[in-house]
Amino acid sequence: MPTLEPRRPAAHRARQTAESFGTNARRYDQARPAYPDALVARIAGGSPGPDLLDVGCGTGIAARQFRAAGCTVLGVDPDARMAEAARAHGLRVEVATFEAWEPAGRTFDTVVSAQAWHWVDPALGAAKAADLLRPNGRLALFGHVFEPPAEIADPFAVALRRTAPDSPFVDQPARRPLALYEAAYAGIADQLRATRRFREPEQWRFDWERPYTRAQWLDLLATTGNLTLLRPDQSAEVLRAVGDAIDALGGGFTMRYTTLATTAVRAEEAEE
Repeated sequence: MPTLEPRRPAAHRARQTAESFGTNARRYDQARPAYPDALVARIAGGSPGPDLLDVGCGTGIAARQFRAAGCTVLGVDPDARMAEAARAHGLRVEVATFEAWEPAGRTFDTVVSAQAWHWVDPALGAAKAADLLRPNGRLALFGHVFEPPAEIADPFAVALRRTAPDSPFVDQPARRPLALYEAAYAGIADQLRATRRFREPEQWRFDWERPYTRAQWLDLLATTGNLTLLRPDQSAEVLRAVGDAIDALGGGFTMRYTTLATTAVRAEEAEE
């Protein structure tokens, strides 16, 4: 299942999709997976201080993990419904796109974006993050790669093409190789280098597994950009096809996740 949005239009311009996840913010919060503890510990443990900005914080899945790791977290998200769900967990959230958000002179020890940086204008995002970081502050951009087994991915792709032939996702292959996602994160590193305001970016990778029942996977699938803009009848038909495929596997399966990160520390001075 793709976790990076289609290239046409550029993801940061696809605002309808970007702001569709709040349709059922509660389901999103319950179904979406958390991030590897090792990733959170590595970011929080290497921070020069506790103040962290979470860009595109959604319902606060990552933000809560960083708070538990000792960080003082402020979230920014363009969807008021997602922000309200995060506030229900006791998080501070301001509603705006990152590009339009006004920091009012505030700076941070760490800026993160979990599963959301592709919604930020690449021409503006990295430079703004550098402006917000204190000396030795880190920018960490990360997300999951979760492509289900072919026995599930193929029926999903067939059902989506049949049910929603005008969807921007129908021309994507049923499963995409990890190398495609790794290339996307390498591209983010190039964006950071282009600002000349960060030290050499690092690429991190975390591999892990999680079992899913039929119900658990369908709940997660319903929160993805593939389905959030479909009519209820279209979404139901796709979910039925995927549910049948999971039933054929015995009612569940093990998902092999890879969480990728591109991260860099702010340079003391712009390089000449």
